[in-house]
Amino acid sequence: MAAPLDMEHSALSLELLPTDPLLLIFSFLDYRDLMSCCCLSRRLNQLSSHDPLWKRHCKKYWLISEEEKSQRNQSWKTIFISTYSDLGRYIHYYATLKKAWDDLEKYLGQRCPRMIGSLKESVREEDLDAVEAQIGCKLPDDYRCSFRIHNGQKLVVPGLMGSMALSNHYRSEDLLDIDTAAGGFQQRLGLKQCLPLTFCIHTGLSQYMALESVEGRNKYEIFYQCPDQMARNPSAIDMFITGTSYLEWFTSYVNKVVTGGYPIIRDQIFSYCFFFCRYVHDKECVATTGDITVSVSTSFLPELSSVHPPHYFFTYRIRIEMSKDALPEKACQLDSRYWRITNAKGDVEEVQGPGVVGEFPIISPGRVYEYTSCTTFSTTSGYMEGYYTFHCLYYKEKFFNVTIPRFHMVCPTFKVSTARMVSGGAETNHNEYAVDEEEDSTDTDEYEDRLRVLDIPAPSGRCPRHT
Repeated sequence: MAAPLDMEHSALSLELLPTDPLLLIFSFLDYRDLMSCCCLSRRLNQLSSHDPLWKRHCKKYWLISEEEKSQRNQSWKTIFISTYSDLGRYIHYYATLKKAWDDLEKYLGQRCPRMIGSLKESVREEDLDAVEAQIGCKLPDDYRCSFRIHNGQKLVVPGLMGSMALSNHYRSEDLLDIDTAAGGFQQRLGLKQCLPLTFCIHTGLSQYMALESVEGRNKYEIFYQCPDQMARNPSAIDMFITGTSYLEWFTSYVNKVVTGGYPIIRDQIFSYCFFFCRYVHDKECVATTGDITVSVSTSFLPELSSVHPPHYFFTYRIRIEMSKDALPEKACQLDSRYWRITNAKGDVEEVQGPGVVGEFPIISPGRVYEYTSCTTFSTTSGYMEGYYTFHCLYYKEKFFNVTIPRFHMVCPTFKVSTARMVSGGAETNHNEYAVDEEEDSTDTDEYEDRLRVLDIPAPSGRCPRHT
C-alpha cells in the first residue's frame, strides 16, 4: 500500500508537472501569486518569470502597449515591477483613470485641440505627500492617482470640465492643479475640510470634495455649495451632490464627453460639471414632423438655484434641423411657439409667444438652427413640451405645427446644511423640500434683449423663460 500512496503524493506535486501545463496554470494567476511563486523553489521561480506571463498584467494594470515596450527595451516583468514600484498603491485605480484621460485627450485632440495645451504634466509622489502635510488631511488614492497622470489644467478659458452660456451668464470650469486646490482648502464652518476640485473664473464657484465626514457630508463626496438664503447663520450651506468619489465623478464625466453626450460648440465642451446633469442630450428626446427634427439638451444650473427657498434653475438647448433631402420648396420660417410646462406637483402652465429668443429663423434643406433658453421650478423636477408654428416661404398661406418633444428636468440630489435644524434637534436631510410659491413668469424676448444691449448680468433666479 505504501507505493501507491507515494505515487499519489507525487502526482499532486506541482513541481513535477510538465512545463506547458504549469505555464498554463500560471497564466491564470494574479501578479501577487506569480510573485509568491518566485519564492517557492528554483523551478517555480524560473517558470513564473516567463516573460509572456507578465504581458497580461502590464496591459491590464498599466495599459502598457507593445509599442511602449519596444521603446523601453525591457522585459514585460521588468516593466511591471518598475511601474509597480512607482504606482503600486494605485493599482486598483490606475488603468481606469489612465484610460479615461487617454480617451479624453484623443477626443479633445480631434474636437477641442486648444484644450490639450492647458493640461499640466503629472506630479510626483512627494508633491502629493507635501500637499497632505500642508492641509493636514489625507487625499484619496483615486484623486492622487489622477494627478500622477495629469496635474489638472491651467486657469484658462475654455475649462476642461465644461462651459455654459446663457444670455449674459457664462461659465467655464477648470480642473484645478494640486497646488491651486491646496490653496483653496477650506476649514471654515460650513465647508470644513473641503478641497476644491474645480473653479470658474467668471462665477467664482467650485465643486468641492469632502476629505472627512463632517457637517453632514460623507467622506470623499463631491458637491456644489449652495448658501441657505433663509438662514441667518452664514455657515448654513446646502449641497448639490455631484459624485460619491473622485473616480466615479471624473470617469462618468469623461464617458459623457467621449460618447457625444455633450455638444461641442465653438471648440468648447458645452456641458455642466455634473456627471449626470450638464447639457445632456437624451437620444430619445427627439421629435420629427415631416422634414423637420427637433431635439433638446438640458442642464441644471446650481449657481442660480437654491434649496431654501426652493428655486431650481434649468437651461435647455434646442436644435431645429431640416433634412438635407427635403425639397427646396419645403423652406419655411418659424412664427411662434407654444409651451406646456408641468412641475412635480402636476401644476400646468401654458405659454405662447412670437418667435424664439427674439428671432424668427428660416429653415431650409440641410439648415440647422440652435438656441438656448431657460426655465425655473419651485419643485425639484418638471417637464416641458409643445410645438412651433411655421409658415411656408413658397406657399405663404400654408401654416403647420412642428412638435417639440417632452423633455424632463431633474434637480440633482441635495443635502441641507447641518446648521438648519428642526424642532427636537433633528437634522433635515431630504430631496423634496418645497414650498408653495407663484413662479415669476417672464416669457418676454424684450427682457433678454435689454440685458444683452446693456450688458447687465441676469439677476439670480430670473431668466427670459420659455423662449
